[in-house]
Amino acid sequence: MRFLPYSTKPLRLFVQLMSDITVLLWTTIWVFVGLAVHSAIATIAAAGRQVETGSKGVADNLSSAGHGAQHIPLVGDAVSKPLTAASQAALDIAGAGHDLDTTATWLAVVLALAVAATPILAVTGPWLFLRVRFFRRKLAVTALAATAAGQQLLALRALANRPPAKLAKVSDDPIGAWRHEDPVVIRGLAALELKAAGIRVRMP
Repeated sequence: MRFLPYSTKPLRLFVQLMSDITVLLWTTIWVFVGLAVHSAIATIAAAGRQVETGSKGVADNLSSAGHGAQHIPLVGDAVSKPLTAASQAALDIAGAGHDLDTTATWLAVVLALAVAATPILAVTGPWLFLRVRFFRRKLAVTALAATAAGQQLLALRALANRPPAKLAKVSDDPIGAWRHEDPVVIRGLAALELKAAGIRVRMP
């Protein structure tokens, strides 16, 4: 349990689990939103690819027809030139379709990330910060609770940080008991600090 980033107190553990589920659902929703945005813009890229492919096919056919028309007696050049010009125009359209495909593909990724990443990071950032901070505190206080010197330090922190009413429940004179190294009072004060950190452990 020491190396799990969760509280050992039932209520706080419930809150942490609910926050995990909420963050997971939030992230999943925005991932799907990002995928929907990507899919919508990718449709434009697909249209660009279709234009490029179709225009290249038309350009090849017109170019072949133009070369064949050159062999027509007398009017070969007159017939070939418009076909060649039309073939070049089709290639220009194919180039525009390629540019549309490239731009839309890039834009689909950028907009999908922009739409999904911002709300995801806005929630997961603070959540991750709080969870890491809790985990580091849990490791520190559980390590202190395992030794007599560490318990004294936790008891001292409790004297400095916990409300007087809670200290009075441990001892009528918690400071004096701590100074005289009363083991029962020290364990009680250390337990207060552990409880405030969301941890419940058995101390030696």
